[in-house]
Amino acid sequence: MNIRIETYEPAHLEAIVRLAIRAWEPVFESIEKEMGPEKYQQYYPDWRASQTESVEMVCGNENMPTWTALDDGIPVGFVGLKLHTDEKMGEIYIVGVDPDAQGRGIARALIEFGVDWMKKQGLKMCIIQTGMDSGHAPARATYEKLGFDMWPAAQFYKEI
Repeated sequence: MNIRIETYEPAHLEAIVRLAIRAWEPVFESIEKEMGPEKYQQYYPDWRASQTESVEMVCGNENMPTWTALDDGIPVGFVGLKLHTDEKMGEIYIVGVDPDAQGRGIARALIEFGVDWMKKQGLKMCIIQTGMDSGHAPARATYEKLGFDMWPAAQFYKEI
């Protein structure tokens, strides 16, 4: 494994979008199973398109610092930050690792890199958000191992 974390380059966008979609497919399968197909379809009519749009928005936003994890020059993961400088807080806004590269500590390295970068910017807190469905369990475990504490929060929905 020859992983390097480098500043995002637009030439990596296509590979990053592909790995993100592959990484999040099992998550969205789990969400659909837990929500039920009708509610899921209402909330996520085309998750691939919306996730592609999210990745492209982050990677193309000069106000959202983004880095790519490269394995021998091939993108295998990425992380994008959102800064809340008035609150002296940063957010790991998006992170993804290619399924073929998962389990090698890449997500951990990307998150630690982002947190260290925020510290150097004078920020005092870092947040990261994820789902409570079973598909997000590996992400929650990683965040807990990295010392993040879970804050109680709830999102409610109602069919109308």
